[in-house]
Amino acid sequence: MLLLLFGIGLAAGVLSGLFGIGGGVVIVPALLFFARMTPAAATGTSLGALLLPVGALGAWEYYRNGNLDVRSSLLLAAGLFFGAYGGAKLNQLLSPVHAKRAFAVFLVLVAVRLWMTAKPR
Repeated sequence: MLLLLFGIGLAAGVLSGLFGIGGGVVIVPALLFFARMTPAAATGTSLGALLLPVGALGAWEYYRNGNLDVRSSLLLAAGLFFGAYGGAKLNQLLSPVHAKRAFAVFLVLVAVRLWMTAKPR
């Protein structure tokens, strides 16, 4: 289990640094499928794991290269602070089945939107 969790974290870190995706897109599904966690446990574990390492090192690298808008980041962080709390409260009200289905719908909508707006070079 130790190696599995480290591998999930490594993959999420690479994808986060590469695409700027949140841990929920990578970590939560991996914890659901491979570690067999409930949706609430996978979400909580993902949030706990992401508190420092992803944001700090990834943001520093983008800042060093002039690709970090500090003001926008701080405004987003304020929204995330309150939104994460509200989302966590909402997650506790959902059954595991409904939480998984809601997450699946979210991922499909994101994928379709990304596919439809991609333009060939």
